[in-house]
Amino acid sequence: MHKQIMLGNEAAARGAFEAGCQVAAAYPGTPSTEILEAVGRNHPQIKAQWSPNEKVALEVAFGAALGGVRSLAVMKHVGLNVAADPLFTFSYTGVNAGLVVITADDPGQWSSQNEQDNRHYARHAKVPMLEPSSPEETRCFIREAFQISEKFDCLVLVRITTRIAHSRALVNLEEELPTAPRSFVRNPPKNVMIPAHGRRRHVEVEKRLNDLRSFSDQSDLNVVESGGRQRGIITDSVAYQYVKEAAPDDSVLKIGMVWPLPEQKIRQFAAEVDELLVVEELDPFIENWVRAAGIPVTRGKDILPMCGELTPELVAEALGKKQDSHKPPVCPEKLPIRPPRLCKGCPHVPVFKALKNLDLNVIGDIGCYTLGALPPYNSMHTQTCMGASIGMHLGMEKADPESAGRSVAVIGDSTFVHSGITGLIDMVYNHGTGTVIILDNRTTAMTGHQEHPGTGVTLAGEPTRELNLAELCRAVGVDRVELFDPFAVDDLEKLIKTEVETREPSVLIARRPCILNKG
Repeated sequence: MHKQIMLGNEAAARGAFEAGCQVAAAYPGTPSTEILEAVGRNHPQIKAQWSPNEKVALEVAFGAALGGVRSLAVMKHVGLNVAADPLFTFSYTGVNAGLVVITADDPGQWSSQNEQDNRHYARHAKVPMLEPSSPEETRCFIREAFQISEKFDCLVLVRITTRIAHSRALVNLEEELPTAPRSFVRNPPKNVMIPAHGRRRHVEVEKRLNDLRSFSDQSDLNVVESGGRQRGIITDSVAYQYVKEAAPDDSVLKIGMVWPLPEQKIRQFAAEVDELLVVEELDPFIENWVRAAGIPVTRGKDILPMCGELTPELVAEALGKKQDSHKPPVCPEKLPIRPPRLCKGCPHVPVFKALKNLDLNVIGDIGCYTLGALPPYNSMHTQTCMGASIGMHLGMEKADPESAGRSVAVIGDSTFVHSGITGLIDMVYNHGTGTVIILDNRTTAMTGHQEHPGTGVTLAGEPTRELNLAELCRAVGVDRVELFDPFAVDDLEKLIKTEVETREPSVLIARRPCILNKG
């Protein structure tokens, strides 16, 4: 068997290939981005694509599974919020060929607007969730997830975290599993979710969940590592690695199938130790379930933080273990502070300078341009979720009709395609008069320069029809649309001021390629 050092995300791509996956779709978002990039780079036999957003990506993957081939959808944790609508209904319909959905959570909020724990999605949607604790397990669990998907006729969530996604480790390389395409079968009672059908499918979902509980109890995904009787630790994901480092002699129940949890295995494990601890990142998901099942837990979140990543040091301290006395080389007491900022030569800079000089309220969005909120520009005043800026701008105008004359919405090109278009339609339809600035740097820059429908290039590097943002804006009813190079406008402040003061919807498209874009 060959071995290779791989990023966790690369191992996920490898697992999908080995499982015989044929279609993969995603919207880029750290920490998940490299999975689809690795699929496209290393496994060209898989039809891989960037979709406009995560909802579409999941729908494409589901369509492929329904059409008879194993498929994969990939997104970061907040992306699953966008895809939640189809997720919950696909739980009812089931699948044909295997469907795996990877959700990459971001404890510590290294690149995200929140720190949600997506284990709750598995319980809420009543679908199984696997949770690897290393790159090698990621590869193996992806393979297993496809098998579970087909065995139980349901999609399977695989949750990784930033530390798993971006760690490197030795990964085994196995051959691709032989998989034959399945035929699409017309079955409206199963696949057409009108209420009458949905009610019957809900009964099947509950039966499936009971079967999955039995499977979880018997599965090798949940492993007991026996140690001393004095203390037993239930743990999952990367926290398992920290537990093994801090307390190698303790008994450990490593949870690999985090939903449904293996009740009988947990009860048996708890009965064999004097103290039962639960070590997990973010929410007390496992701990609360164990307590609700009537199993006494000695310690859990009372000794571990609810917020941020766990570290080996935090876990060791919580477990009462002494730290290694070795200290790293002495560093200067005060290192220079280097906060993130827009790159030198960034095409967004002239726009933010103009917005600052005009002292406008800037309703922002998500992308590298969000750095316009920081010094030296200090010219972005809100940012919540992908595509929210335009709808929020309209809402502020509804609250105060005069606010449109002193505010703008700012959004990137990829984010506009992701979920800004509907906001613009809403602005036009509901008599908004605001100004939207689309910062079009011809790429999805913040996640590493991925293509999108506005670039005219696919994930595979193939030329395709380029979405014309200006014509799209005109098509939804915006009469005042101006496309310009932000470095080539004689008086950018005057241009913005004129549009803001005009009492009708307007869109300014500041187009210039990202200074770092290889193209």
